[in-house]
Amino acid sequence: MARTKEPKAPKTPKGPGRLKQMYQVFKMTTRYDKKAVWYMLAAFLLPVAASVVLALLIAPGSIIGLVLYLISGILGGLLAFLIVLGRRAERAAYGQIAGQPGAVGAVLKSSLRRGWVSSEMPVAVSPKTQDAVYRAVGRGGVVLIGEGPKSRTTRMLEDERRKVSRVLPNVPVHFLFVGPDADSVPLHKIPSSMGKYKRALNKAEIYAVNNRISSLGKNGLPIPKGVDPTKVRAGRPR
Repeated sequence: MARTKEPKAPKTPKGPGRLKQMYQVFKMTTRYDKKAVWYMLAAFLLPVAASVVLALLIAPGSIIGLVLYLISGILGGLLAFLIVLGRRAERAAYGQIAGQPGAVGAVLKSSLRRGWVSSEMPVAVSPKTQDAVYRAVGRGGVVLIGEGPKSRTTRMLEDERRKVSRVLPNVPVHFLFVGPDADSVPLHKIPSSMGKYKRALNKAEIYAVNNRISSLGKNGLPIPKGVDPTKVRAGRPR
């Protein structure tokens, strides 16, 4: 009796290749950031121009030297182009979710620098206005980030400061405001703003402080609908 062949399992569709992904990121970035093209072009051309100048100064008349310097300049230009593309793409992505509830949580999840511990979930949320407070612990101490107008989030931040100070009276507590106010911190500048605080904790103390204030309890409120943090940028290990 002839054996019937088992049907083959359908192949899993492949995702877009690396070059196609880069092109998609480039299109998205230039759509929302018209100046990005000029920044990326300058980032590529400057290393190339510098390599040509160095070749003419160090190895004048040498074709091989000129070619080697030119190749080095092109590779350096490509690297600079990708760095600028990544930063402008991140800025464009955050620009699309600016002002939406949960935007700060997206930044803390995906772009927080090494040495900081935080959660994408807020530690306090106003049910009426959807204003929120987020908390991060790092070498600068405890940072409380208010998402919403400063006039409404200041009191929420002060309440959280008192809670932290009760259990950790010697740890500095800083405020950051992310909202519509003129002096508020833009989303893409949250990580760099947190890195400016004077060092107050070492690595072991950071985790000890985080574990201690985690005992304050969580409000259990989810991030309000409107932002999917996983679609902003792939997370980096911290």
